[in-house]
Amino acid sequence: MPERRRGAALEKALLDAAWEELTTNGYARFTMDAVVQRAGTSPPVLYRRWSDRDELVRAVITHVLEQWRVDTPDTGSLREDVLTLMRTINATRVQHITVMSVHLAGYYQETGASPGDLLTTGREEAADVLFDRAVDRGEITPERLTGRIKSLPFDLLRHEILTTFAPVPDHVLEEIVDTVFLPLVR
Repeated sequence: MPERRRGAALEKALLDAAWEELTTNGYARFTMDAVVQRAGTSPPVLYRRWSDRDELVRAVITHVLEQWRVDTPDTGSLREDVLTLMRTINATRVQHITVMSVHLAGYYQETGASPGDLLTTGREEAADVLFDRAVDRGEITPERLTGRIKSLPFDLLRHEILTTFAPVPDHVLEEIVDTVFLPLVR
């Protein structure tokens, strides 16, 4: 007889099952019952944690993004920090970003959410660390750092990925940083 899952182990198993269901069948066929079946549990176990599929999808995305979190680089310069972070995302997350966009198209339409709403989870923290370091080094002034400017290089990276479904060439990453982003913060 399998060991009964509880607490964090049970929640992880439920979220992993929900992610598998979402990536296998897409949002259109994503149901609470399908997740219950895939997780090998009962409906009350799932509904005690998430009241509906929208709430579950958001929890799944947060869970998956937490697993995909990348280390915040510290190269000693804002340019290299941003490029290093973008290169890491570009090298390791293209498939994830594409899958999330394609499989969640119905979710975005139904809820009014956007890929940016879900994909930025946790990214602001890493970017804030980069920007705080750059301010401390005197590379940039905090007055120039609006939320939009901080997210700009990553939004452009995501745009490039979603228009090609492929990794972005390095010269494009450098162009984003050197000709678009850095002139705005300096």
